[in-house]
Amino acid sequence: MLQLNFSPFPELKTKRLLLRKLDKTDAKEIFFLRSNEDVLRYLGREPTATITEAEEFIGKINKGIDENEAILWGIALLENPSVVIGTICLWNIQKENLRAEIGYMLHPDFWRKGIMTEAINCVNDYGFTVLELHSLEGVTTPANIASAVVLEKAGYVKEGHLKECFYFRGKFSDRIIYSKLK
Repeated sequence: MLQLNFSPFPELKTKRLLLRKLDKTDAKEIFFLRSNEDVLRYLGREPTATITEAEEFIGKINKGIDENEAILWGIALLENPSVVIGTICLWNIQKENLRAEIGYMLHPDFWRKGIMTEAINCVNDYGFTVLELHSLEGVTTPANIASAVVLEKAGYVKEGHLKECFYFRGKFSDRIIYSKLK
């Protein structure tokens, strides 16, 4: 069975990016990401209403990391590491199946620049080599074509289409499951 240990926190670097732990100074950027209509369009979650809620979210995430339940990185450019432009995480970890779900969001100013593909590839490598996962999955909606393209660029393949499996704001919607094997 999978044994997780995120201490010390694993900072990751790519050619352009620093994937780092969030702290309360990131609340403004997290508030934007979690309240922006464009970012949330396909996520099926209510927007964050206040900076205080964003701070509470950061606290909740860091508690989960400390308890080795899941891990979330703030995505920053190496040239400006103090400003978070997105997040990426491994969560819904199935220890008995050596499987985790990857989730991500990115500030719209940085869309279509290859940043998320770069971050996903880095987290894939961490998941497969350090955590020794067997598989990763990404879940998106059929309408979120950009997310599907990013997952496919990172080597994920479509596994299934779940009909009306997600309920939000009074209606059901479909989900598409992508996966990548070690």
